[in-house]
Amino acid sequence: MPLNIPNLLTWFRILMIPVFFSVFYVSDETLSLHQKHLFSTAIFWLAAITDWLDGYLARALDQGSAFGAFLDPVADKLMVAAALIVLVKLGLVNDIIAFIIIGREITISALREWMAQLGNSKSVAVSMLGKFKTAFQMLAILFLLYQEPLFGISTLWWGNLLIYLAAVLTLWSMVYYLTLAMPQILEKSRNQN
Repeated sequence: MPLNIPNLLTWFRILMIPVFFSVFYVSDETLSLHQKHLFSTAIFWLAAITDWLDGYLARALDQGSAFGAFLDPVADKLMVAAALIVLVKLGLVNDIIAFIIIGREITISALREWMAQLGNSKSVAVSMLGKFKTAFQMLAILFLLYQEPLFGISTLWWGNLLIYLAAVLTLWSMVYYLTLAMPQILEKSRNQN
């Protein structure tokens, strides 16, 4: 496991997950509701920024590694899952929406792992559709965590709209990746029979 700047940022993101959760379990006397909204949003925003930054630094500093390529998406999925669980618990995200998003992440991760074993991981590489899904999802989570009006804008209204759009893009991208992998899946099943 190479200890370089990108991997340290990824580990930092993983270590922020219990800090993120703890914000919601601190008493209201210790942290006001406004402070909880502010801190949870700031932690998630920091995680989103370090997600972009670790990838950028890995390329810029030529510090990419197989371990980093494995750990980075795991850290992303854990942070998103943690935020969705909190938002479901707070009644701000429908549990079915959370299940769709988390279930898609597990499915596509397993698909990518399987395709890598077949030596064809490029066929399910991240697409522009997946990037749009991620952008909508991250922005939705940030708005829903903050919950309070921002410059006269209802973050709850926009957060809800964006999380539903993210769920649609989530399903669409899952179908897209499965369609790309289907020829290899069918070929592998024919070869096993």
